[in-house]
Amino acid sequence: MKTIDDLGDLRGKRVLVRSDFNVPLDGTTITDDGRIRAALPTLQALLAKGARVVVVAHLGRPKGAPDPKYSLAPVAERLGELLGQPVALAEDLVGESAKATVAGLEDGQIALLENVRFDARETSKDEAERGALADELASLVDAYVSDGFGVVHRKQASVYDVAQRLPHAVGQLVLKEVESLRKATDDPARPYVVVLGGSKVSDKLGVIENLIGKADRLLIGGGMLFTFLAAQGRSVGTSLLEEDQVETVKGYLATAAERGVEIVLPVDVVVAPRFAADAPATVVPADAIPDDQMGLDIGPESAALFASKIVDAKTVVWNGPAGVFEFEAFAAGTRAVAQALVDAGRNGGFTIVGGGDSAAAVRTLGFDEADFGHISTGGGASLEFLEGKTLPGIAVLED
Repeated sequence: MKTIDDLGDLRGKRVLVRSDFNVPLDGTTITDDGRIRAALPTLQALLAKGARVVVVAHLGRPKGAPDPKYSLAPVAERLGELLGQPVALAEDLVGESAKATVAGLEDGQIALLENVRFDARETSKDEAERGALADELASLVDAYVSDGFGVVHRKQASVYDVAQRLPHAVGQLVLKEVESLRKATDDPARPYVVVLGGSKVSDKLGVIENLIGKADRLLIGGGMLFTFLAAQGRSVGTSLLEEDQVETVKGYLATAAERGVEIVLPVDVVVAPRFAADAPATVVPADAIPDDQMGLDIGPESAALFASKIVDAKTVVWNGPAGVFEFEAFAAGTRAVAQALVDAGRNGGFTIVGGGDSAAAVRTLGFDEADFGHISTGGGASLEFLEGKTLPGIAVLED
């Protein structure tokens, strides 16, 4: 893949950058600006080269039409604060405001187009529709840089089609993501440990199937652990359970046993009568969950067990929290996993936090991001990479 340096002299050139600014909002307040900060190195490098930077990004899930609550206005304001210079916000994506905003840029200045998903063609399955939007985006600029890792697994107009129409390069963020994840897929240093959490087994089927043949240990937490417990014939009370995946999980357990892959399940669970921050929490053995209780975190013995299986690893991939970390009473398991990754890193291991809720947990629980080898900005993209899938937004850059 070509890098920004391969694009040549960019002074006076208009460069379209696909970034991932899908940040969480409370009204118009950004509650976690991690994805914006992750985009800074590429944007700063382009601005330093004298490029006229035009950023395209999405926020939330508008239904292919303008929706004020998904405006990128809060992002433009925060990006300007972080860059230390104004960020002009176009009122549309490819209309008169966008054209005038881009035309008004001078060397070393930056603009943000309004939410790309306000245009239904962005996510259309029809290549002609996506292509028409890509043509309009391409007409605004001279070159394209892909730097939104959170969307590279999507064949969308601003991710895939526009790259086919312009001189293109990979941004620093996407390049770092790919290089880091390849350390966990091509020839990982061992022991190689994968920690999976989150709510559903079905979200991680491809990853489990692919990594059973590669990882040395697979640690299972989060809501998905209860489907594993059910596959072992255990009662899980009112815990989250995907009954239609029980037979699949039984197959994974058998395959892991055949291949000598250690699957580590919790030995105790923190339960409560309801899903609420103030619900009374109780620790019970994993094989003795009361019928009227739901599991919301791994227990203290499990946290210690997980830590012991992580701390000596030379490669660790973590995707999905161990419990409902947003509620303090059920955050201890996730906190223990994060700390174990920090300790593994200090012991010479390479650690990857696989985006999405895991990355949010690291920040929410107060960990220093510098203590992890790599924190991915793309949950779904990192999962598909770990599954071994071809990501369209990466493949299109490989000339």
